[in-house]
Amino acid sequence: MDQSPGGRSLDDGQLAAELEKTMDLSSFDEQDPSLAEGHHIFYEREVPFELRSAEGSEAPQEVGSLEAIKVKILIHGDDANPSSVRVELTSESNLFFFYYHELDEPGFRHLQEGQKLMVDFAEYPSVLLRMLNHCIKEPHSHLAVFVMHRDGSARLDFIQNMEYKFVELLSCNFQASSEEMVRHQITYRYNIVKSRLALMQARLADVNALVKIKNPSLLLQLQRAPPRITAQKKY
Repeated sequence: MDQSPGGRSLDDGQLAAELEKTMDLSSFDEQDPSLAEGHHIFYEREVPFELRSAEGSEAPQEVGSLEAIKVKILIHGDDANPSSVRVELTSESNLFFFYYHELDEPGFRHLQEGQKLMVDFAEYPSVLLRMLNHCIKEPHSHLAVFVMHRDGSARLDFIQNMEYKFVELLSCNFQASSEEMVRHQITYRYNIVKSRLALMQARLADVNALVKIKNPSLLLQLQRAPPRITAQKKY
């Protein structure tokens, strides 16, 4: 059995944990195009969305496709007193899917009046966070319906199923990102995966060399064992 620097034995699972600790990936965050204008990440999770398409002025599809969409809430300024809030939507299954929603305080007042919201602009990111988490934890009663139009505009509706009726809690307008921004995002996501792979391969070579010296039989056992693949959650 391989030994850690502290002298305790490490199994293959613990070796993987030690590997993660030695990899510093924080430098990748500085390259994120989402942070280029001084924003910082307030929230970032995959959320189940129902995606629907609408043709012109026609009503959207009655039933859409369910997909895991990565939602990123970005704040410019302090969390307690933001100057603007930006929400970005991306998809791992479609690299060219990239929509954004951005509001400053005057824009929020218009939204507040139109939808009779009882919160201030400073609370808006937290309201979005709670609604998104409800969609994750209670997908049968809280829905995120994303309606896309051919002109690039889109709308995200947060809907609650009250059993006897559907209640729209909040609606946010989105816009498809420019081709240039999509290109920057795809380049960033490609480079981060490529860099992580290179780091993992280099660290794996170091671990192999260490285990080969200290416990060759364990290395043979690890190499023969099939890799464990964690099943992805499906919505």
